[in-house]
Amino acid sequence: MPRAYQHKTTSVFLLNYHLVWIPKYRKKLLVGRVSDRLSELLNDKCERMGWEVIALEVMPDHLHLFIGADPSTSVDCIVRHLKGYTSFKLRQEFPHLARLRSLWTRSYFVSTAGNVSSQTIERYIAEQRKR
Repeated sequence: MPRAYQHKTTSVFLLNYHLVWIPKYRKKLLVGRVSDRLSELLNDKCERMGWEVIALEVMPDHLHLFIGADPSTSVDCIVRHLKGYTSFKLRQEFPHLARLRSLWTRSYFVSTAGNVSSQTIERYIAEQRKR
C-alpha cells in the first residue's frame, strides 16, 4: 500500500530512506539478545524523534532500516543519532560489546525511495532473513 504524503506547515513530502550499516570489521555481533535489543532501541529512538520505521531487519553482520522522515532532518543526522544511541546503549548493556573501541563503522549506505519503489525495498528487506 503506498504511503501517504506528509504535511507540515510549509511543506508536503514523502521521504523514505533505505539505510544499511555494519559493525566495525563486519563482525557478526548482531545476534540473539543483541539483535532483539537493537531492534527495540531503533524503534524507540525513531518514535521519539518522529521518524517512521517502515521496515527493519537485523542480520548478524549488518542491518537494513527503511525509514520515513521529514525534510528538516538530514540523512546524516538520522544515521548519527541512531548509530550513536544504539552503540552507547548496547555497549552499556552487553559486556562483550563494551570491550570494543567502537561498535559501528563510520560509513553507511543510503538510498531514497518514493511510493513506487517503497514496496520493492520493503519486500527486499523482509526477504533478507530468508537467505
